Amino acid sequence: MAAAAIALHNGSMTASEKPNRTLFDLDLLRAMVMVADCASFTTAAARLHSTQSTISQKIRRLEEMAGHPLLVRGNRDVHPTDAGQLVLGHARQLLALNDQLLEALAGTTVAVTVRLGVPEDFVSAATTQLLGAFNREHPQVKLEVTSGLSRDLANGYDHGELDLILVKQRRNSRAAVACWPETMVWIDSARNGCIGLDPVPLVTFPPRGLYRDDIIDAIEALGRRWRISFTSSSLSGIQGAVADGMGISLLPARALSRDHTVLGAEQGLPPIDTFEIALLHRATADPLVKALALRLAELLNQERAGALT
Repeated sequence: MAAAAIALHNGSMTASEKPNRTLFDLDLLRAMVMVADCASFTTAAARLHSTQSTISQKIRRLEEMAGHPLLVRGNRDVHPTDAGQLVLGHARQLLALNDQLLEALAGTTVAVTVRLGVPEDFVSAATTQLLGAFNREHPQVKLEVTSGLSRDLANGYDHGELDLILVKQRRNSRAAVACWPETMVWIDSARNGCIGLDPVPLVTFPPRGLYRDDIIDAIEALGRRWRISFTSSSLSGIQGAVADGMGISLLPARALSRDHTVLGAEQGLPPIDTFEIALLHRATADPLVKALALRLAELLNQERAGALT
């Protein structure tokens, strides 16, 4: 405050002559970046091997130095103010320069970790080939790939555990970098069909899992009785159970195999067009995260174009 008063009192003072110029501590800036990326003080503290109170103190100290509130604490997350966005941009540059200096002094390459989450049915040869090529082009990148249910991937992303995710969601349920309509099909066993059974056996993901409510709502709309015959968190488990005659299910068209038969209007089942594939990363993501997102988007565009021809 004293330095600011002097500056206002003496408009002719040059920048080099101003006493007590603020020097931002990289440790405080690192804490700010981590909280913004994780959208959580608790998660940021865990990743920095610190305590929540220590991280909070660092943010308060940084806000005092900046002279502005930098973070807004909401009911469910934390997000930067306009001033916070400005600080974040410069903080990332300063931290990157610090890493570059360490690299130059050590004579080693600084690794950049990119944490990617993809659904199980997207872990294909084309995907792994893309990731391998990306790694060869960017040898400083350490890729950590997690596959699983979309809800688990989204939860990990929201808690700052993933940098980039590809998920299946209801259309327009959350903002995405890019999205594509997801073609859904009703499937039954090609050898031992179950659609004619009473009650109709259903093969689904666990409660709150994707597609489960849509399956039940559609069967009830037909006035048919139903029962859950098989539940699995694994896509391959769902596919296998349907193929072996455990019941019918609703899955993306890409999950259809020769052991399945497609059901539809003939059986009274409605088309389901309420889902999409969404690609998400934070606006403040590392440029390499954004570069990988662009590659994934190109792959999905190519696959979709191939499916439509």
